[in-house]
Amino acid sequence: MADFEVEKGKRLSFSGLGLHDWLVRQCEAVGIKQPTPIQHNCIPPILKGSDCIGCAKTGSGKTAAFALPILQKLSEDPYGVFGLVVTPTRELGIQIAEQFRVLGKPIGLRVTVVIGGIDMVEQGRELSKKPHIVIATPGRLADHIKSTSTFDLHAIKFLVLDEADRLLEGNFGPDLEVIFDFLPAKRQTLLFSATITDTMKELQKMSMDKPFSWHSKAPVATVEQLDQRYVLMPAQVKDAYLMYIISEFTEKNRDHSLIIFTSTCKYCHVLSIMLRNLGMQCATLHSLVKQKTRIASLAMFKSNHVRILVATDLASRGLDIPMVQMIINHNVPTSPKDYIHRVGRTARAGRGGMSITMVTQFDVKLVQAIEKTINTKMTEYKVPEKNVLPILNEVALAKSKAEMKLEELDFGERRAIHKRKQLILEGKDPDEADEEIKRAGPSQKKKKSHQQESNQSSSESHGKHKSKGKQSKGKRSR
Repeated sequence: MADFEVEKGKRLSFSGLGLHDWLVRQCEAVGIKQPTPIQHNCIPPILKGSDCIGCAKTGSGKTAAFALPILQKLSEDPYGVFGLVVTPTRELGIQIAEQFRVLGKPIGLRVTVVIGGIDMVEQGRELSKKPHIVIATPGRLADHIKSTSTFDLHAIKFLVLDEADRLLEGNFGPDLEVIFDFLPAKRQTLLFSATITDTMKELQKMSMDKPFSWHSKAPVATVEQLDQRYVLMPAQVKDAYLMYIISEFTEKNRDHSLIIFTSTCKYCHVLSIMLRNLGMQCATLHSLVKQKTRIASLAMFKSNHVRILVATDLASRGLDIPMVQMIINHNVPTSPKDYIHRVGRTARAGRGGMSITMVTQFDVKLVQAIEKTINTKMTEYKVPEKNVLPILNEVALAKSKAEMKLEELDFGERRAIHKRKQLILEGKDPDEADEEIKRAGPSQKKKKSHQQESNQSSSESHGKHKSKGKQSKGKRSR
């Protein structure tokens, strides 16, 4: 009954939840006036020392739900590394760090972000300074634990898994085991996500002690402010429809931006080039892009320097960008859970927004599965066919040129992209590999290059010798 009243808006103030005055004032300073349902329900038990599992819709204030009680406990007993937050993506880690810094500014909070693509030696120095909060992706943190002894996590009070379902159900298992073995058994473990599914069995591995569990009881898995639409079209003209929708949106919404989600890194890149060929400025975000470029692209999009972001599901988790007014699903996600996270990038914190899913004749069953999961029906977004026909040839030509440009990348760049892809498939961090080469220095590079040439030469020589041996043997047999 209490949860139902909370959902209806009958919520206490932050001070009524037991937060200190300085935290309440800081919340007001950053525009957080009243606790959301997940904050109202989860903050008190966390302050009392309970483990916690929180699940609520995207944009419902989950980060503040764990950040505020952690900051209060830290202010009462500040020391060393007090809390560890683990996230599945680098971009989400950077965003969480920003929110911690803003909320913890009055107590001089020190936060360190430990993610791939950033110099590992510099991260090691930051960790050795004993920041209050460490925010990390599993792979990079596990690398630090295995390769250095300059920092210690044995005294942390809080472990947070943000987007817990992705962490527990993904390929992070070996890295998480390394991390958990490095942490104290006595700690508070907090799990938060928009879609916690069958992860309850996994909690036993983390020794959660009778956790407080709160799930939003809303019948619809997406927020009420989200206008969910679909466009039905033949597969071969999908890009022309996409271009029409983007043009219409950018003309009517001068101050807002949109995200286009695609299924693969390759198509993400092709689509970006196609849009630029058609005169549209856009940023690109996918795993084959170097981390520095990813950070720069996201910064340009957040600052509204470019209003279109083309991305894979790398951008679907946790990112909070207030100006995003529309989400376009260029492909229908095969998992309803991925759909929920994608469309959750708009209509956040009470703001409105729209999602448009591009549906072809092959996608009907996928759409039905999504509608069943979110417990709501998408409505049709009307696109007059007569408005699309005039741009069919132009868009087709732009896409063809984009595909040709991708194929015509110079050999060095193509080889670099292929190498990054192979490292990712092997579960390695391509940015870390680049850092190792840089740290090796010119002499080591030359040495490696010379060694490779020597091995190749030796191999060729061995092959020739073997061939000659076969020939002479053949002559003797004749």
